[in-house]
Amino acid sequence: VQLQASGGGLVQAGASLRLSCAASGSISSFYDMGWFRQVPGKEREFVAAISRSGDATRYVDSVKGRFTISRDNAKNTVYLQMNSLKPEDSTVYYCAAKTTYTVPIISVLSGDYDYWGQGTQVTVSS
Repeated sequence: VQLQASGGGLVQAGASLRLSCAASGSISSFYDMGWFRQVPGKEREFVAAISRSGDATRYVDSVKGRFTISRDNAKNTVYLQMNSLKPEDSTVYYCAAKTTYTVPIISVLSGDYDYWGQGTQVTVSS
């Protein structure tokens, strides 16, 4: 399965973007689907993830109340709605899929995710 992330761009602070992650195959059997971001020279940071059924989500504290993750298993797509964007949100965002069951909670560890998209750049100007 390949993941294709899209929706990034250049916006002003306070604006919104919606990232999409389209899978080449079915995601209905995948466990967590997540979004991570990585600043050059730093480790990949967890942003948000959603459970297989979509009834549970998890966010890094810095985006709570501003970002919303959702998934449409019928469309094999995961979304990240990003509102009230800040300059510190600027970086490359990656979507990821966790295909094996490890723990009964949504994973924030990049090493638990098996498939990765190519990344989409988000730039927020002040």
